[in-house]
Amino acid sequence: MAENEGKKPAVAEKTKGFAAEFKKFIMRGNVLDMAVGVIIGGAFQAIISSLVNDIIMPVITLITGGVDFTNWFVSLDGTSYATLAAAQEAGAATLNYGVFITAIINFLLMALVVFLIVKAMNKAADKVSKKKEEEEAPKTTKICPFCKSEIDKDATRCPHCTSQLDS
Repeated sequence: MAENEGKKPAVAEKTKGFAAEFKKFIMRGNVLDMAVGVIIGGAFQAIISSLVNDIIMPVITLITGGVDFTNWFVSLDGTSYATLAAAQEAGAATLNYGVFITAIINFLLMALVVFLIVKAMNKAADKVSKKKEEEEAPKTTKICPFCKSEIDKDATRCPHCTSQLDS
C-alpha cells in the first residue's frame, strides 16, 4: 500500500508539472503577443482586403479601361467560352491565369498598403521616442547661485563672477 501511495503523488506531480509548464509557456509574453498579433492581423486583413477590392481595384480597372483579368483563361478542351463562369458551368478544364494575375495584383496592393501603414506607425513612434530621449538627456549645465549664469555642471568656480562653488 505504501508503494501505491508513493506512485500516485508522482503521477500527480508529473501532471501538475506538465500543466504548470504548459501554463508557464502560454503565459509568456511572446506567446501572448503572437496570439494578439494573429487575431488583430485577421481583423486587419478584412480591412485591407476591402480597401484593395472596393477602393483601389476599381480605380485600377478605370485606368486600364475596364480590363477584367478574371476572365482571362485558356480552355483546355479546345472549346471557346465567353467567360470563365460559362466554361466552369460547362465543366471544362481551364487554366485561369487571369485569376492568378488578379491574386498577384491584390497581394502587391495589400503589401503596399501594409507597408505604408507600418511606415506611418514607425514614423510616429520615432517622433515619440525622440521626444522621450530629449526629455531624458542628462543636464550638462547648472546655474551659478551667485550671478545666476549658466555654467558647466562640473565647474568649481564660476567663470562669470569667479565665485567659489560648493560642488
